Amino acid sequence: MAKKNKKAETVFLVCEETGDYNYSLRRKPGGEKLRLKKYCPRLRKHTVHAEKKK
Repeated sequence: MAKKNKKAETVFLVCEETGDYNYSLRRKPGGEKLRLKKYCPRLRKHTVHAEKKK
């Protein structure tokens, strides 16, 4: 049996308050969606960012 090769895909972290795409990262598919506190330049404070595919 051949193994499935999971390639890394590009996902974006979107600010939940403004809806801006502030960060992008590459990660393997599967698992839970990321929800991180990151810096939002528009609001100039740390807010919750959620993972979203474009």
